[in-house]
Amino acid sequence: MQPHPGRRAILATLPLAALPARAQEPYPSRPITVVNAYAAGGQTDIATRLTADRLTQAIGQRVVVENRVGGATSIASTLVAQARPDGYTLLAGTSSLAINPTLQPKLTPRDPQAELAPVGMVYRGAFVFHVYPGLPARTLAEFIAYAKENPGKLNYGGVVGTVVHLATEMLCQRAGIEMTAVPNRGGVEGLLDLQAGRIHCNFQSPVEALPSLQEGKTRALAISSRQRLPNLPDVPTVAETLPGFEAVLWMALFAPVGTPEPVIAKVAAALRSVTGDEAYRARMAQIGLAAESGGPAEVRTLLAEDTANWRKVITEAGIRAG
Repeated sequence: MQPHPGRRAILATLPLAALPARAQEPYPSRPITVVNAYAAGGQTDIATRLTADRLTQAIGQRVVVENRVGGATSIASTLVAQARPDGYTLLAGTSSLAINPTLQPKLTPRDPQAELAPVGMVYRGAFVFHVYPGLPARTLAEFIAYAKENPGKLNYGGVVGTVVHLATEMLCQRAGIEMTAVPNRGGVEGLLDLQAGRIHCNFQSPVEALPSLQEGKTRALAISSRQRLPNLPDVPTVAETLPGFEAVLWMALFAPVGTPEPVIAKVAAALRSVTGDEAYRARMAQIGLAAESGGPAEVRTLLAEDTANWRKVITEAGIRAG
């Protein structure tokens, strides 16, 4: 049972020694729950469960994953923000924490930077920008030139408000081109639309895009991260054409504000050992993700920078949640 909000506020201000006896037990003395906002079986869920399994070994206590889907990830993040700050309820927070405050300001937590305590980085995931093979463009520069010659005639796909959608809008802004958004329900639908020519371009996770690229059903022009991908070494980054461009989906662990610093430090250290492990990094790479080590300070900086970045993109494009 979660404590009354007023009691939680009082608990958060007390030093560790002043908390109830249960909180003074060696941490962790019982299972830790990581709340995941995404459906079971997807890339994010797979990565969360892989991380939880490795974290179980590193921290010496069982770490379980609880899926709380809905509310544009706000159900999961709100549950953790309002949980008892004892380190036993953590959030697998993603880029949505940087997007929602601008795109859907009525959702809670309204200010993740103030309402969640960063613990450590888990991964960053790049996207492949690929196009319908019927287009004449074979490089990103050629695509931009073609789009400028045909303003508003090219379509792109994506779920409104996701990194995929916002990455394309940012590409348009940086390149000075106009394209029309064709909303869809996710990666598979977007891929089918692209292969059929109903849309002309799309950012897609490498895992989703690679089979289509290998079969020649789509053509890769660029990668959204600042580094090329090991499994697509010949595909340049967007930044090689548009310097400074980066659009990635990231994940980090968060705790409720007020969680004792020694507890956060212990989880952060265990997580760093996980993300630095070569076997773990190789397994993450297989699902198209780059494991990344970093503590609370790195997460705090990333969240602040990403929030400002997506606020600019959303505001300039006039994007509104449906």
